[in-house]
Amino acid sequence: MKKLQVLILAIVTVLVLSACSGDAAGKDGSTVKVGVTGTDGQVWDIVAKLAKEEGINVEFVEFADYTLPNQALANGEIDLNSFQHIAFLSEFTKQGGLDLVPIGATLIAPMGIYSEKYEDIADIPDGSKIAIPDDPSNQARALRLLETAGLIELADDFGLFGDPTKITSNPKNLDIYAIVAQQTPRVLPDVAASIINNGVAGQAGFDTANDPIYLEDATNENVRPYINVFAARAEDATNETYLKLVEIYHHEDVIAAVKEDTNGGSLVVDLTQEELLQAYKELGE
Repeated sequence: MKKLQVLILAIVTVLVLSACSGDAAGKDGSTVKVGVTGTDGQVWDIVAKLAKEEGINVEFVEFADYTLPNQALANGEIDLNSFQHIAFLSEFTKQGGLDLVPIGATLIAPMGIYSEKYEDIADIPDGSKIAIPDDPSNQARALRLLETAGLIELADDFGLFGDPTKITSNPKNLDIYAIVAQQTPRVLPDVAASIINNGVAGQAGFDTANDPIYLEDATNENVRPYINVFAARAEDATNETYLKLVEIYHHEDVIAAVKEDTNGGSLVVDLTQEELLQAYKELGE
């Protein structure tokens, strides 16, 4: 009987320790699920390798479109995501009532105007069709790019989430229509030009530094809302493991990989968490 009691006590002790071990792993973030919309290239492999050296196991969860990773993060299906810029995160969380925040900057990926028919933005003829992304932040960003390129003019109150109704001048009578961001490369045969997010363009095989016929200026302070970030649930904003991943992203090996993977088309950005939160707060006001 005593042997049986000892055996039962030993089994219970093992189960309790195992449960405690599992809880601890979940709380300290030793295994981190990061939602992304693409794992091509070497960047995430290098991040995972460097994280492993710090005792952090990283699992990347790939999503097919931009509407899913934030909801998955809010639901606790993943721990972080890294696919979006500050403006997109602000608009998405505001519309969905999600309590998510940026905890670290990754890179700025300039948006480009692409065309299979024309080599110069000035060559786009009257009445042409122009495709732009349909999510609010990237749609507004695309329209700003068209304005910078001299094709349209926008209202003074356009803001960060304006839409085509805010176009005040369209001298070439361009037919500007919005589609799902991932479809913008696929419609190139059917339009005069398409405005494509840097990440989507890279996945479609474009040289994002040289293929656009017009490219956003990544050094302009006006593009700060379009700096890509790691996002977390607000309750995890100070999680040391997550912040360590942010630090790892700025390792020289990762910076070199971003440059190589994008052929110099994207730039790693290093902003403090306070700067990111301030920009995020201003967008939400």
